[in-house]
Amino acid sequence: MTFAHQLQGYQLTTAEIIYRRPDHPTLLQEFIWQELDLVPQFPVLTKFLRFWEAELDGKLFSVRVSASELMRPTDYRWTDTTLQLQ
Repeated sequence: MTFAHQLQGYQLTTAEIIYRRPDHPTLLQEFIWQELDLVPQFPVLTKFLRFWEAELDGKLFSVRVSASELMRPTDYRWTDTTLQLQ
């Protein structure tokens, strides 16, 4: 992920996905998914969950999402200074 993406609002997104095991539907299993995504729309997570429902046998039970900014406005500032090291 580039610095430009971070400035556009991408955040480190973690999803705790609980799903039913295909071979034992009464048992639940956990899967942790982590990716950079736009908050609050979560287009990357939404695409992944659509793939899961269409292609995988384990039925989703619950999804818990959290997001953390990698960079906040106080973490950087613009400057007009150029330094040269020889």
